[in-house]
Amino acid sequence: MEYARLGRTGLRVSRIGLGCMSYGVAAAGMHQWTLDEDAAAPFFRQAVELGVTFWDTANVYQGGTSEEFVGRAIRRFARREDIVLATKVSGKMHDGPGGSGLSRKAVLEQVDASLRRLGTDYIDVYYIHRFDPETPAEETMATLHTLVQAGKVRYLGASSMWAWQFAKLQHVAVLGGWTPFAAMQDQYNILKREEERDMIPMCLDQGVGLTPYSPLAKGRAARPWGERTARSTSDAVAQAFDRDVDRPVVDSIQRVAEAREVPMAQVALAWLLTRPVVSCPIVGATKPHHLRDAVAALTLELTAGELTELEAAYTPQDNFWW
Repeated sequence: MEYARLGRTGLRVSRIGLGCMSYGVAAAGMHQWTLDEDAAAPFFRQAVELGVTFWDTANVYQGGTSEEFVGRAIRRFARREDIVLATKVSGKMHDGPGGSGLSRKAVLEQVDASLRRLGTDYIDVYYIHRFDPETPAEETMATLHTLVQAGKVRYLGASSMWAWQFAKLQHVAVLGGWTPFAAMQDQYNILKREEERDMIPMCLDQGVGLTPYSPLAKGRAARPWGERTARSTSDAVAQAFDRDVDRPVVDSIQRVAEAREVPMAQVALAWLLTRPVVSCPIVGATKPHHLRDAVAALTLELTAGELTELEAAYTPQDNFWW
């Protein structure tokens, strides 16, 4: 395993992160393809064995049960001080006024709920899951700052928003003398590079580290064109990568992978890891080879010619979706 600083902070994170949206009680959440606790346990153990120390979840993943699984896995397989634990706030947990969004009431209520489910007294990286247009930026940033001051949160992150919204929040934090965001978790992969227009240049300029989710484009970049999985046939977001414009990129990944005699996933992740803004891609693991392939990508050095081939196949898109 390799380790890197998260943006310009002093926090060291593993270069591969464990995404925990795939773990939880399916009936409690939004996905039916998630793993229960017994099925998820081997992946937490494998993460520890491979040195994957950045574990990422969210309060809304499977109705909070993902956080419960993660908390128990840390106590079972690791030491709390050895894990960089990340979770999120904003999504709907209940119908009450503190059940969603980024108001002071919601943030304070939801951080305490996450801490209880995780069985810990602090969160290393606390992300706002989405921008909240109904709450003043000053209210959100001031509240997040109080969490840092109280020791409940070590660093702040944001996820999936327009660059101008992220810039607004960062500017408000500076004006108020409050803690700014150190991380951005957006959807960025070899098939979806729209973030290179605005968000990534801003993060590079401001020293914000990227922890991109869907680094394999919901698995589309990890299998030949035409192959299907249980998730690709049931997840509407995953199906968004079945566009005609995606096929040339997938085909180029397959050619490079076959020439190198490595899995396609390693090639797609190796490309992403060349991006200077990327601190830690978040990899969801539901099969034993997923994390092994991700870690192996750290030692796969793509040639200039291979990078050119992979990038030339991409067609910029006008539409944008998270």
